[in-house]
Amino acid sequence: MTIIKFQHIMSNDVAKRAFLSRPPEPPAGVLLNDPFQSIYIGITKIFKIPFSWSFLNLTNPHICVVGITGAGKSYFVKTLLIRASYIWNSNAIIIDWAGEYKAWVKQSGGIVVSLGKGDYLNIMDLSGMKPLDRVKQIMNSLDILTDISMYAEQRRLTDEALEQCYLNAGFALAEIPPPDKDAPTIKDAISLLEEKLQEGTYTYPAELENTIYRLRQFAREGEDYFARKSTLDLAKLASSGLVSIDLSTLPDEKFRALAGLFILQTLKEKMRTEGWSGSKGLKAIVVLDEAWKIASDEKSDAIMIVREGRKYQFGLIVASQNPTDIHEAIFSNVGTNFILRIKFEKFLDYIQGSLNFSNFIRSEISKFGVGQAAVEMAFQTSLRFPETFVLQQIHGEEPLYAYTVDITDILTQPELQANIMPRSYEFEKEELRNKFIEYNIGSNEIDSIFKTLDENQRSIKMLDLIRIFKQNNITVQNIMAFLKSLSIEDVIITRILSKT
Repeated sequence: MTIIKFQHIMSNDVAKRAFLSRPPEPPAGVLLNDPFQSIYIGITKIFKIPFSWSFLNLTNPHICVVGITGAGKSYFVKTLLIRASYIWNSNAIIIDWAGEYKAWVKQSGGIVVSLGKGDYLNIMDLSGMKPLDRVKQIMNSLDILTDISMYAEQRRLTDEALEQCYLNAGFALAEIPPPDKDAPTIKDAISLLEEKLQEGTYTYPAELENTIYRLRQFAREGEDYFARKSTLDLAKLASSGLVSIDLSTLPDEKFRALAGLFILQTLKEKMRTEGWSGSKGLKAIVVLDEAWKIASDEKSDAIMIVREGRKYQFGLIVASQNPTDIHEAIFSNVGTNFILRIKFEKFLDYIQGSLNFSNFIRSEISKFGVGQAAVEMAFQTSLRFPETFVLQQIHGEEPLYAYTVDITDILTQPELQANIMPRSYEFEKEELRNKFIEYNIGSNEIDSIFKTLDENQRSIKMLDLIRIFKQNNITVQNIMAFLKSLSIEDVIITRILSKT
């Protein structure tokens, strides 16, 4: 038998109880912005409100985008760049780590330049800077990319050699030089150090030899991409519409990181000189994609840019499939975070710890399909509504087609029950195409694969996909590289290859 108990409750106690609470989504007045001052992104999940992104009420125009392969990350970035060019006539420079965007940029009528294939950047170019400031930037890059900070004498020798190069070339260290004056190169710095070594009067010859060796790795014949006169004018490229600077042809991560740091430093100084204005839109958007070394180091210019907010007349987009490759300071300082599908718990822990969103949002992120995203915005003034909400779908310039590769035909029943791997992988079409290109699959073979996928409602079993690869004469090495890029364990890769 149920017992009913009566209590005396004062009206002010009742008023404190939240019988109804608003779901985690900002009001329509915040999500709907002036179409001539904002970029339409998509529809919210709960109230189905169109969301248009604007930086005017945010702390800064910088954006962070994270999501696993195939979640729609590059699709979102392309959509944002296209619409920014429509609305604000914004230029875009993509620092393209893996060459993921170059095909799209070419198709869009943009400019693609490839470092390592005929194009060079002299990292001692001043671009309107004082030589002392450029030396500081070069030394900061070496601190990030090498262990020179652990060797005070080698650092001092390098710093002095760089400064002496500018003096020998007729520059005043603390003055902005004329624009047509040619800068020295790090080969000149190496020559100065070698002369010092040959004199035989230096007290610590081993330190001098190690300093020379450290700089030579960026100036060897055939790998002197940053030690020759520049063939690229970054200031001009910054106002040339859509530009992809392809770093994938450089030999390793160290070279790519040095290029990325130099490009970012030069663009930052150019925009600092021009200064922020209240004029409509952004002059440029700089995309830093999968640049883990630049995005993760505390001393990086990427972190400095987002911390300094609106100081520059451009927006920085930092994108990665691995959230832990992005420093916590970027997540907590950018004006907007777009979080697409994230599967691994450690990645969700890292993002949630950085942004402090609710467990409801975390649960949604782990269930996302292609093109769904959580959006977190940092407003200039504190507002009484949730700053993190869920987008039902990103609406791009083209339909967002999701292609599914089902892997359940490979896994054993115990593995399926233990959820050791995702049961399927989803890819946005262009992301899947670029992944095929990355692993040396030819254009005819790619067209054949997509034809088969489209005939099967854009879904295929993993074993059937590998059979198509083999039918199109794709090498086992390239098939293995493709499978490894999906984080599939070696034992399962072996099982896949043996079954086909």
